[in-house]
Formats: sequence, C-alpha cells, structure tokens
Amino acid sequence: MTELRQRVAHEPVAPPEDKESESEAKVDGETASDSESRAESAPLPVSADDTPEVLNRALSNLSSRWKNWWVRGILTLAMIAFFFIIIYLGPMVLMIIVMCVQIKCFHEIITIGYNVYHSYDLPWFRTLSWYFLLCVNYFFYGETVTDYFFTLVQREEPLRILSKYHRFISFTLYLIGFCMFVLSLVKKHYRLQFYMFGWTHVTLLIVVTQSHLVIHNLFEGMIWFIVPISCVICNDIMAYMFGFFFGRTPLIKLSYVMSGYRCFVCPVEYNNDTNSFTVDCEPSDLFRLQEYNIPGVIQSVIGWKTVRMYPFQIHSIALSTFASLIGPFGGFFASGFKRAFKIKDFANTIPGHGGIMDRFDCQYLMATFVNVYIASFIRGPNPSKLIQQFLTLRPDQQLHIFNTLRSHLIDKGMLTSTTEDE
Repeated sequence: MTELRQRVAHEPVAPPEDKESESEAKVDGETASDSESRAESAPLPVSADDTPEVLNRALSNLSSRWKNWWVRGILTLAMIAFFFIIIYLGPMVLMIIVMCVQIKCFHEIITIGYNVYHSYDLPWFRTLSWYFLLCVNYFFYGETVTDYFFTLVQREEPLRILSKYHRFISFTLYLIGFCMFVLSLVKKHYRLQFYMFGWTHVTLLIVVTQSHLVIHNLFEGMIWFIVPISCVICNDIMAYMFGFFFGRTPLIKLSYVMSGYRCFVCPVEYNNDTNSFTVDCEPSDLFRLQEYNIPGVIQSVIGWKTVRMYPFQIHSIALSTFASLIGPFGGFFASGFKRAFKIKDFANTIPGHGGIMDRFDCQYLMATFVNVYIASFIRGPNPSKLIQQFLTLRPDQQLHIFNTLRSHLIDKGMLTSTTEDE
C-alpha cells in the first residue's frame, strides 16, 4: 500500500486538454504515465561481484578503490594479449570475433529492455529481437560476400542463386518478422510493444550496422582495423590513468612497422587457383616510403630538408585525432544510456570493466568514421573487381564494352588506328 501511495503521489496529472486522449488510452487499459511509472519502478538486476576468486584472495587487503584499479589493470593486459593473439590468427578469425562481439553487445542491450519491461510478460519480444538480428545480418553479410568474393559466388550454383535474389529473400524474411510483430500485439500494451519494437531496431542500427562497417574495414586491410582500435584503446587507457602512460605508445611508429608488411596492408581476396582466401598483393603507394619536403620555417628549426615516411602515417594522424576528440562521445552516449536506466554497466561479462558493450561503445563510432574516411579519401575503382564482373557478362555484352572502351582510348590518343588494325 505504501508503494501504491507513493506512485499515486508522484503520478503526473494530465492537463485538461489532454483528458480526451487520456480517456482513449484508458480504453486500452492503461495510460502512458502508467507505462512510464511501471517501467521506471521495474527492478533492474544488481551487478554482483564478478571478480575471480583468485584475484579476490590476492587483493583482499586492498581498499575497494585500489582493488578495482588492479582488477581493471590485470584484465586490460589480458584483453590486450588476446587482441594480439587474434591478430596473429589472421583476418578471417578477426571477422568471426567481430561477429561474436556484435551478438554479445546486442544481447546486453536487449536484455536491459527485457529486464525493464519483463513484468508485462509481452509475447515474442526476445524471439522477434533475435529474429530481426538474423535477418539484418543475412542482408549485410550477403551483400558483402557478393561484393568482395564475386568470382566465388558466380562459380557455385547455390551461391549464385542466393546472390541473384538476395535482396528479395532479405525483404521476405523481414516481412515475416514484421507480420509476427503485428500478430503479437496485445490489447492494453500497444504503446509499450511499439516502444520495444523501436528499441530493437535502434539497437540493430547502432550495433549491427556499425559492426558490419568493421568487417568492411578489415576487407580493406588489417591495418585499417588495428590502428583505429589501438587509437581508441590508448585513448581510454590514458584517460583512466590520468596521463600516467601519456607518450608511452607511439602510434606513428606502430603504423610505420605495420606498413612494411603485406599481411597488414593487403585486402582479403579469394584465390581461384588455391580455392582459399589470401592476403597478398603489391602494396599500393599508400604503403610505400615516399620523400616529403619540409617547409622552410621548420627546416631552420630541425635542420632537415626532407623526410621519408609512409603516406598512411599522415592518414593515421586524422584517425588518432578523431579517436581523441570525437571518439569519447560514443562513451558519453553509452554513459547517458546507462544513467537513464540507473545501471552501472551493460553487463558483468568482464570483471572490472562491465559488459562487452562497455568496451566497444567508442569502437563502433570509430569504425564508422574509418569506413567513411576510406570511402572518401582512400578507396578508388578496383580493376580486379571490374574484370571479374566483366567476365560474367554475355559475349555480346563483353564485345559492346570492349568496342566502347577501344573507342574511348582512341579518342584519348592512348590507342592509335595502327594498333587497332594490328
């Protein structure tokens, strides 16, 4: 009864002009204020002490503040070691890890929504959420496979059929989920169910879309994955340690080292001869040492006239600038989200760090920037992809393109009539 009196006392009174709409809402069984007050009063799970027992015994004499400091530090080193291991295992393993991280982040956010509204016993909420996750992943990764591995897709009959009707299949799958949602609507809870429908779709937009961009960055070369993530990691560490490690992690040198190895700078491609995915190419000019003239004003100070460096190192300055100035806003956004639901962490997956989403809130924003940066300033037409698509055309279409290209080269003066006759 006490709780009921408190809820009634704090329940906002609708203004006169809203009484008509309020009465309409009551026909469905509850008002908007009822939904909000019940959602706010819904108990959220309290984070338990998830610190491993070994660390608890070893750090038992420390205060909670220093205990948390050491737990975070030890787990940070463990995660960095794991990061180096998966880099060593290659891009395909990295893509699988990105998929696992995406699924876990989606689970953490959806679980928060479920914990807030579980008392309503809404049908199919989690089932539909996971179904939409499957549909969106099928659409995005189907597009990626068709785009990057066109030769493999055209060679295999099942893949060719799936590729041809990919968007229709994706739309059909989504329509099935849409119809299931409409059929699951329950009287008295319409507004709340549409809230959760929007919750699922916003989560898909934030998590799945941006993790898909991480995969795109990986296909351009592992260096576009490693350097941006390292920028965010170093920024987070320096922020937490109050500058204690400032200057200890030279990302420009890291870029210099990786630019010299093909396994980091070459895109992932499918080799028809070996029937396998390869990371081997002739590095582009972006990853070749070039000589730059130093402005005269700076020459008088440092005494150098020229400097040799990789062009990618210049781009890494843009990446690190974004990571330090704009990247943290991803963390601010996640903090505001957690404060709105009065929770400390998204989950307790990593002791001292919270959930996976707590560690990737800035990474997703960074991945989106890197993908836009590559598309705007780095990526150009890919001749190998054009040739692959050209070879899949009908002979008459190939001949038409050949004649058009030949006429264009003659007009440009790059191909003479004598060469044409020969």
